[in-house]
Amino acid sequence: MYAPLPTADRRAHSRPHGLALRGLFGLSEDDRDQVTDLFVLKLAQVAAVWPFTLAIQGIACALLIGLAAFGADNAQVDTQVSLIGIAAQSAILLAASLSIFATVRLPALVTLAPYKRNRIVTLCAAAMAAMLTALLWVITSAPDGPIRFTDAVAVAGTIGITAVSLHPVRAASLGFGGGLVLTLAVLAGPGIPVAIALLFLGCLIAATLRLARIDHARELERAAASNAGCVAVKMIAEFEQYGAGWFWEADRQGRVTYLSAKVARDLVPSGSAIGQSLTDLFQMDSDTPGTERTLAFHISSRTSFSDYSVCAAESDSDRWWSISGRPVVDDLGRFQGFIGSGSDLTEQRKSEAEITRLALFDGLTGLANRQRMRISLEKTLAQNTGPYRATSLFLMDLDRFKAVNDTLGHQAGDALLQQVAQRLQRGVGGTGLVGRLGGDEFKVVLPGIDNRDTLADLARDLIASLSQPYFISGTAVTIGCSIGIAIAPDDGEDSETLVRNADLALYAAKGDGRGVHRFFADEMLAGARTRKLLEDDLRVAVSEGAFHLCYQPVVSTDSVRIVGYEALIRWNHPTRGLVSPADFIPVAEECGLIEAIGEWVLRTACSEAVRWPDTIRVAVNVSPIQFANPVLPALVTSALAQSGIAAGRLELEITEGVFLDETRSSEQMFKALKGVGVRLALDDFGTGYSSLGYLRNAPFDKIKIDQSFVKGAAEPGNRNAAIIKAIVTLADTLGMETTAEGVEVQDEIDLLRDLGCSHIQGYVYGRPVRAEEALRQLGVENGAATASGFKVSRARRHKMLRSARILLDGIHGDVRIRDISTSGAMLDGLKFDGNPDGIEIQIELLENQMTPARVRWAHGGKAGIEFHEAFNLERLNPGQAARIRRVG
Repeated sequence: MYAPLPTADRRAHSRPHGLALRGLFGLSEDDRDQVTDLFVLKLAQVAAVWPFTLAIQGIACALLIGLAAFGADNAQVDTQVSLIGIAAQSAILLAASLSIFATVRLPALVTLAPYKRNRIVTLCAAAMAAMLTALLWVITSAPDGPIRFTDAVAVAGTIGITAVSLHPVRAASLGFGGGLVLTLAVLAGPGIPVAIALLFLGCLIAATLRLARIDHARELERAAASNAGCVAVKMIAEFEQYGAGWFWEADRQGRVTYLSAKVARDLVPSGSAIGQSLTDLFQMDSDTPGTERTLAFHISSRTSFSDYSVCAAESDSDRWWSISGRPVVDDLGRFQGFIGSGSDLTEQRKSEAEITRLALFDGLTGLANRQRMRISLEKTLAQNTGPYRATSLFLMDLDRFKAVNDTLGHQAGDALLQQVAQRLQRGVGGTGLVGRLGGDEFKVVLPGIDNRDTLADLARDLIASLSQPYFISGTAVTIGCSIGIAIAPDDGEDSETLVRNADLALYAAKGDGRGVHRFFADEMLAGARTRKLLEDDLRVAVSEGAFHLCYQPVVSTDSVRIVGYEALIRWNHPTRGLVSPADFIPVAEECGLIEAIGEWVLRTACSEAVRWPDTIRVAVNVSPIQFANPVLPALVTSALAQSGIAAGRLELEITEGVFLDETRSSEQMFKALKGVGVRLALDDFGTGYSSLGYLRNAPFDKIKIDQSFVKGAAEPGNRNAAIIKAIVTLADTLGMETTAEGVEVQDEIDLLRDLGCSHIQGYVYGRPVRAEEALRQLGVENGAATASGFKVSRARRHKMLRSARILLDGIHGDVRIRDISTSGAMLDGLKFDGNPDGIEIQIELLENQMTPARVRWAHGGKAGIEFHEAFNLERLNPGQAARIRRVG
């Protein structure tokens, strides 16, 4: 096994062996700058250490001469001869060393070609090696003792230091080694020591040759890399100075850390752009509405942007640029800042700005349009700036905006939308991007925010701001806003899912009364899927005719006879069972099936009612969607003609919702229907559109009082009776009949009759039945109606099971409460002898609080009590109140 060679080493081995050794060791001229630079560097390394080497050599020579002089004092001829030899050899050694010093250090010689200086250094190295070998040889002939040992150490140390100092210049290393071996061979003659020295010299030559080749390869490699870098820097500098492009870099806070000089001069003529905020240096095109926050948005949301037109924020420069940038993250996903580029758009700015505006911005409000909002949301969700990054989405819909368009015109509606956009921008600020999807729909993308309290506060502030009055053409206009909120990644990791869930939340906000915000919940998606399944089943039911009609009697308060029926649609689903119209009619209106269903109901009701006596009317509900369809009169005429029923027997019930669109088309529709001859009834009066102005022109024959006013009207202290009386008085004044809906208790019949109501409809006279049963009812005593159900109105009862203490004639006892209402309760565990009616007791409904009551009846251990004053059931503790179950 062996370690792989470095790249330069491998290249050295792969280089042809024909390369001249003189050129390899720098002893001949080479026209390659890289090679010349290599030998200059090597000589510089020798120059750096040679003064120390020269000093050591001088010290060693002085030491040798001093020790030799000390021996010469003994007047020995051999010692004196040795002193002369050492002095001569030291002089030659120092002369050669000084020559090297002058070659590598003196300015006059440094200018020589590197190969010439290498030759001088190599020759001087060989001379120094010869003299050091000669000195070592002289020392070996001296007598043993401390002086000889000291001389040997001095010479050996000098040889080692000199060899190390000459190591950078490979030729000098070989010259020094060759000088040592050659001088040894001359002094010692052939023999084993010379052979060993020659062996070491061969190893030195091989190693030095390999190192020289590696030096060449590495230097060529370094030079190539350096040349490539220099070319790149040169070309970038050329591009920055003479081209149209430039570069910039910013830190985490958006402060500039690098900016091309030509742009920096235009931005800050008398200062430095480094350290200033990018948004302080550049501003977006002020001629394009809604773009002044674009750059700040991308900096704060840490998202990429490209090709935005900018100009200098402070200076008077007339130059325009296109700027692009992207966020930079480290290996751990941490945001480090921005890097980007730009180009000069001075000549093309107007055309490109116009193209950008048309492509990415709404022409009316200046906000981001649907396309840009989609792209921005996708980029924000895909941005990788950390392990977790939340993004919130607002979908907003204006309430009552259509009424503004219809009453004041579309020009006023456009002006209103512009003011709404301005308020949204002020409310959102730099925390997000506001866009208009179309019509009265808006979207807000909020990167990095997922705190529900913060989002709820922002939503409430936006709703409050948008609900403030607007002044348009001298007219005060008030609208509202509903908001649906979805948060990524919890509510969706891609834009399509997030938008869908925000839309479901918006749908829930509208369903909860509008003017509110709602966060997405999984139940909303489940509800949407349920509605979708219901819609699919509804389509099948329409195609297969799975509906049937039931009829609820309408009774005259004067004759107590049935004078008509209201047709009610029923759907018996094969798996769901009986589906309430309150569940499927709204779905039918949303998915466009209501007109087909309405036509079926109309035709079926007419064809079944034709078998009834001629005096019996049939009422059919008409959806606002049907009412808005101009073909409705023709459809009614067709149904009458097909069935043969008289037009005066058909009564169309219309809700107040149709008056939200008070236009000429509504008046024409009323006129056309009355022209057909059918009767018109206003259904659910008082629960919808609150204006009474429509009663002046709408030709209604009847007003139907909603059951919410009827329930509890007979109870003491209830104000519903006064409201009913007011409605009846209004109807009588306008020449209209009145029908009270939802009557369930018999004492309400007498009350309604006394209040002047002309008709009653409700369970008190029967539940809805099929057409055959209705025909049978009309045949019984000429349609006489019989009341059923409770005779007296009472407060709604709630089932419960709870122990309570009572106080009766000073005696405490325990009972169980079976049910309770605001007016009384039924107890279990009370027995009385005789008639208990009127007996006073006290019962502990709240801890340590006795409520006075009186017994009204008792039978079989059970008793009914009546509270002296109405009891608020909400005062029961939450644990008990939560177990109360409504009866009936």
